[in-house]
Amino acid sequence: MGSWLRAGVVGRPHGLDGSFHVVDPRAELLGEGASVRVQGHDSLVARRAGSDQRPVVRLEGCGDRDAAEALRGAELLVARADAPALGPDEWWAEDLEGCAVHDRGRGVGTVTRLLALPSCEVLEVNRPGRRAELLVPLVRDAVRAVDLERREIEIDLAFLGETA
Repeated sequence: MGSWLRAGVVGRPHGLDGSFHVVDPRAELLGEGASVRVQGHDSLVARRAGSDQRPVVRLEGCGDRDAAEALRGAELLVARADAPALGPDEWWAEDLEGCAVHDRGRGVGTVTRLLALPSCEVLEVNRPGRRAELLVPLVRDAVRAVDLERREIEIDLAFLGETA
């Protein structure tokens, strides 16, 4: 597991003061005063506005629209040590990506990413030899166990209406 978590991507500027929209945000990592790394430089979130789904952020040292435009497309990273604690049965997407997926010991595939759908979050699982990825909802009936140390996730294909 890496020491950095992706908090979002710098989007288009908002206004003239150096603020910008955040694309693919993780609002819980972007509170006012949060320490972030962008383009290899550390900074603090000086302003946080907008909604959790569409936050507007200004970083210290980013004082005008041109400075915000220069950051456009850059990843916003937060040190894992500065991230809020997760509850039971919660994981960071980065920790699940790349995990091997099994059903009762039979290999199913590999997690490529975590997707947030309107009803719940799902694991997108790449299945070798199959055209479409398998979407596994992060619910107890579909996911039996997650072992981050072994980088393995145990699922129930029968619950999903699938076969290995």
